[in-house]
Formats: sequence, C-alpha cells, structure tokens
Amino acid sequence: MDSNSKGIKVAEAAACFIEGISAEERESFQQTISHFARWFGKDKVFCELMPPEIANYADRLAISDAEYTKKLEVVKFFLAYAKKEGFIKTNLSTHLKSKKCKVKNNNNNFKKDAPQKVSLTSDGYEKIKTELEELKKQRPQAIEEVSKAAADKDFRENAPLDAARERLSHLEGQIIELQELLKKAEIIDECTKDTDRAGIGDCVVLTDLSNMEKLEYTLVSTREYDPSKGKISGSSPLGKAIVGKCASDNIEVMVPAGKLCYKIEKIEHVHKAKSKK
Repeated sequence: MDSNSKGIKVAEAAACFIEGISAEERESFQQTISHFARWFGKDKVFCELMPPEIANYADRLAISDAEYTKKLEVVKFFLAYAKKEGFIKTNLSTHLKSKKCKVKNNNNNFKKDAPQKVSLTSDGYEKIKTELEELKKQRPQAIEEVSKAAADKDFRENAPLDAARERLSHLEGQIIELQELLKKAEIIDECTKDTDRAGIGDCVVLTDLSNMEKLEYTLVSTREYDPSKGKISGSSPLGKAIVGKCASDNIEVMVPAGKLCYKIEKIEHVHKAKSKK
C-alpha cells in the first residue's frame, strides 16, 4: 500500500468501485455501497477502519434491514476490492459475520423509521433527475483526476491530490444527496388532491388588503424556491398561511414589520399528475 492509497477516503473508494463494475452490478450494488459510505462518513480514511467497526456495522444492519444478508455479500465484495487495490492492509470482509435475526416490523416501528416524504412538483422532480445525471457524468473525470494526481510520488505533500480527492468527495456527496431526495420524493398528483384547497404545485392569486394590490405566487418545495419567478416555498411564512386554505379565505402573516393581511382570490392547479419513474 503506497502513501497515496493510505489517505483514500471511503467515499472515494466507493466511487472507484462503482465505476469499475458492470452497469447491471452498478444498479444492484450502488445503494448498498452508498449506505456503507454514509455510515462511516464520506471523509473517513479507509485504512483507518478497524475490525470492530466493521463487525458493529454488520450487527446494526442485521437489526434494521430484512435483506441484510444479501447486502453483506455486496459489502464483502467491496472490501475485497479495497484490499486488492491497496486501500486497506487486510481484508476486513472476514469481520462481516452474518447473523440470524428477526427484523421488528410492527406498525409503530414502521411509522417511526419510515423516511420522511418530500413533496415536489413534476417539473422539480425532472430537474433533480437531470441534475443527478449531469453529476454522474462528471464522476469518471473526477476519479481519473485522483488517479493521475496519485501517480506522482515524488513529493511530501501532494496538493493536487488533496484537491482532486476533495472534488470527488464533494461530487459523491451531491450524488448521494440527490439520490436520497428522489427516493423520498412524493410528486404532486392532482388526481388525488383536494382541489378546493391550496397545496404545493398550485398557483395562487392574492389581494394585499392594505393596498388592494394583486399578487400571484406558485407554491413549491423548499428546493424549488425562486422568488424572482414568483415561486415561494410551502414552508415559508406566507406559504404556510396559504397551504390548506380555499379561495375567498383571508390569511394573516406575521413579519418583522408587523402583520400582513391577504385575501385568496383564486387557486389554480397548474401541475400535471405524474408518478415517479
């Protein structure tokens, strides 16, 4: 294991591993490998992982995941790869012991552990998918930059290597974040929505009761917030006051300058029904 391999981080190794396997394996392995990287932290240096930490990971996975045996096999494959590439000195996969364990699955636990849904408009969902694909296209180049910088061994401190690793780590973090967001996404569906009340994806026309000025806003998720285009977050003070209200309702919003009063004139359901693909 050379001096450069000693400093490689878990997220960087995970990216190299994913890039080097087949498309079919990538589809099957990526979620498990991403979970492993998040568990230990994207900035964790791979060679600093200790056998007890690996054993604890297996134990915790057994408690929380019904398919943990299958996932352990994927992690073993990854750890064997890490040993072969010199990222770690020993094959840590020997410390992944499969255990027979019943996963608790009562209603209370399910509700407690279920991921929180994130409401998105169809356009917002598609934009995130596009952003994710663009980031994935940058991955091969980022990995290549790390490899090229690591090839230069005639130095004590390799600033280009540190910069390349930092870029790859940041890129992987963005990819993981968007993948998790898409998993939690709940696309607004007009067909299942109470059309009398305002919600995410709706265009709302208001009258400012202080000066009778007409205002028009589109309610969106926090991620889609763009005041320059009249898009306000449903979790903003004004958004919260509007969500769930009907046309002709009066609303009040407290701001540092005092109380603002509006009347909801019209609610237009401009989004299109669409399910996740």
